[in-house]
Amino acid sequence: MRTLNAAIIGCGAIHICHVEALLHTPGAALRAIVDTQVEKGQTLAMAYGCHFYHDYREMLRDDAIDVVHICTPHYQHKAMILDALTAGKAVFCEKPVGMNSLEVAEIAQAVAATAGRLGVCYQNRYNPTSQAIREVLQSNALGKMLSVKAVLTWSRSGNYYSNSPWRGRFATEGGSLLINQAIHTLDLMQWFAGGVMRVKGVVDSGPLADTIENEDSAMATLAMYNGARGLFWASNNHTADSPLLLEIHCEKGLLQLRDNILWQITADTPVKLANDNPPTDNGKNYWGAGHQKAIAHFYQAVQNGDNNDYVDIQQAAKSLHLVEAIYRSSQLRQWINIPR
Repeated sequence: MRTLNAAIIGCGAIHICHVEALLHTPGAALRAIVDTQVEKGQTLAMAYGCHFYHDYREMLRDDAIDVVHICTPHYQHKAMILDALTAGKAVFCEKPVGMNSLEVAEIAQAVAATAGRLGVCYQNRYNPTSQAIREVLQSNALGKMLSVKAVLTWSRSGNYYSNSPWRGRFATEGGSLLINQAIHTLDLMQWFAGGVMRVKGVVDSGPLADTIENEDSAMATLAMYNGARGLFWASNNHTADSPLLLEIHCEKGLLQLRDNILWQITADTPVKLANDNPPTDNGKNYWGAGHQKAIAHFYQAVQNGDNNDYVDIQQAAKSLHLVEAIYRSSQLRQWINIPR
């Protein structure tokens, strides 16, 4: 197995999860980092023992680089993905893959035209609790899913947005709470239920209304393709980043995720099925520890050629379509159908 050389574009907070994951992924090596802040980038490159590039286009001319990781603001994703695919690189991108459906369609066309590999980082799918939920649901051990409820309450201050002005703007972030913080929760909900058929939602802003253009709170009712109902609430106005509260009601019992522990609750005593350990690296607890598995799966696919066990552009599009539908539903005050 040959070693795949990686380059990471963007050295913000999330990039450390990719660095740590590469260190623990067999057949992967960090060859370069790219950042517009020269002094910062050079310092990090020395610490990591890799090359530094100020311009990602120059990095793409390095024939030794096989995989490009994109960890930049949302509005830069599409152009960087297209350029990397054209350069013959495999691409692993932080969510969202694009800012809207039009961008996703353009990216999908490029993936097909170049026969390239594009993986998108929905690392929470690889959490032990997420994997256990999927296993229970697919085994039909609790019978038919009736509903899924999710509550996400995190904390984002005005400084979070003012220190990174691209955040909180439709032109550069594509939204706010939904497309950034809550998209992982929406992705899990639709993944567990086999997709969302239609949605009715409301978005609004409260304490952050004078700081951002977009929403700091959202709620939605989802009609799933498997017949289940989805109930979703999220806000960035809490004073702490609370763990996701997720509950799936089935014919024969409940699956309940609380405080990062998954419980199966039936008429008998509740049974602990799994728990999510916090990252062992420098990542934040609420990111989960799934980056390493998500990246390892993608590298295995690139190495093996016929392995598709990663989140591709079609899978990534589903949560983005859902985010857009909630925005549109809030504007029109009506149900919005979502293509399967």
